[in-house]
Amino acid sequence: MIVVGIETSCDDTGVAVLKDKKEILSNLLSSQAKIHSIFGGVVPEIAARKHLDNILPIFDSALKEAGITLENIDCIGVTYRPGLIPSLIIGVTFAKAIHIATGIPIVGVDHIEAHLFAIMLERDVEFPFVGLVVSGGHTSLLVARDFLDVEEVGITLDDAAGEAFDKVAKILNLGYPGGPIIDKMAKRGNKEAIKFPIPKVSDYNFSFSGIKTSVVNLVKKLDVIDENLICNISASFQESVVDFLIGKTLSLAIERGISRIVAAGGVACNSRLREKFHEECKKHNISVYFPSPKLCIDNGLMVAYLASILYERGIVSSIDLDAISRRSSKRERYLRV
Repeated sequence: MIVVGIETSCDDTGVAVLKDKKEILSNLLSSQAKIHSIFGGVVPEIAARKHLDNILPIFDSALKEAGITLENIDCIGVTYRPGLIPSLIIGVTFAKAIHIATGIPIVGVDHIEAHLFAIMLERDVEFPFVGLVVSGGHTSLLVARDFLDVEEVGITLDDAAGEAFDKVAKILNLGYPGGPIIDKMAKRGNKEAIKFPIPKVSDYNFSFSGIKTSVVNLVKKLDVIDENLICNISASFQESVVDFLIGKTLSLAIERGISRIVAAGGVACNSRLREKFHEECKKHNISVYFPSPKLCIDNGLMVAYLASILYERGIVSSIDLDAISRRSSKRERYLRV
């Protein structure tokens, strides 16, 4: 079975070709980070225009690298939710156009779930497991009992964790995207230099605007900010975010009696998050799994994998598949064949 995955939920255009759920035939990604760095964040209209420019050339290149043609494709998976509507529309419309022209089935894929199950491309993780999907646009805490049984237990009530990293980096004039830069600066800083408050949020939800505001208020009070202070602020801010993410995730795993955790999404590339997650999980005899960095960032491969699972189980999407900005409790537009 050969499945093509298309990812356009934000500012990265990804197309990948996957055979039999394991063999990677191609995995191409076009990043717009340099374009959006001017603005310190993603501009939806610009992102959509670049997706429109990129998607056909990348799709053609992915098929060429894989050594296949349209006739070899069993189905096309495409991210349809959640994300930036202008960006999602490009991918969904492109997939539907191919379906109309060729009859190749399409499978709408949830972006959060695609991140969650990307780990399966590298190793088998038994169900059930607690999932933390954390990126520039999303922070979700989930319980996965099966590929078709994913419970969203908590979400961010304001900024996503990655968004908070970007905003703090902008405040400190470090550049964009902020996550990798702050991770690098934090290695040279003292994580105990400044105590940024961890928000008190009910249940298993998150909030990062308070930590970000604490950084803003601190910077406003300072007359001079040298490199050493920037490193200390970066390390202390990062530590607060990491503690917040790990604390909620571990609490859920312990409460539900689940001994496996999967952390995914762009922020899961953070070195301190990985290090401390392993440290804390070891104390509770819980296993934690991270996809490799190339599978943590947005990519078409994770979309192709989940589409393969869904298609194998007889699930395809109808031609009226819509781009949806938010994740809801039920799976829209899916039909059983």
